[in-house]
Amino acid sequence: MLPNTSIALSGVPGSGKSSIARLAELSGWEVICVEELAKTHGLLGEFDPEEQAKEIDIEQLSKTLGSIQGPLIIDGHLSHHLQVDAIVILRCKPSILRERLQQRDYPEWKIETNIEWEIIGSSWSEIENTIVAEFETSDREANHVWSEIENWINEGTPSRNPFIDWMDD
Repeated sequence: MLPNTSIALSGVPGSGKSSIARLAELSGWEVICVEELAKTHGLLGEFDPEEQAKEIDIEQLSKTLGSIQGPLIIDGHLSHHLQVDAIVILRCKPSILRERLQQRDYPEWKIETNIEWEIIGSSWSEIENTIVAEFETSDREANHVWSEIENWINEGTPSRNPFIDWMDD
């Protein structure tokens, strides 16, 4: 674990963030979710039944927190908007993601939205001034993915290319 390193753990719902976050905690990392940070700072909105989630003022949360010191992993699909040292994006093949979200009883519109988000790679490629690394979780055990992430962190979070492209899948 690198001292003072802050890592955002992001990806669409169903990509494996919670599983990786649990393994990070077991490895001695402090892990906090974006929703808890927003709640602590009074920036967690009411439950939006249309979106089926609580709204978070992520821009204000980023301003409030400023540059985040670690060692800390911030878990959540909005965590890549915060001022961290590096960002881990978990990626999952759209067909497997569909199965995972169906098992969670997501409504079809929300499944389609998240699959589209995954296919286009979201806005991951637009992140500037922060190191971003993608890790595929599709058919991989969480402990193997965490081991790969942990090795990447211990190597000093070097740049990783290429980004995962599902358009060729």
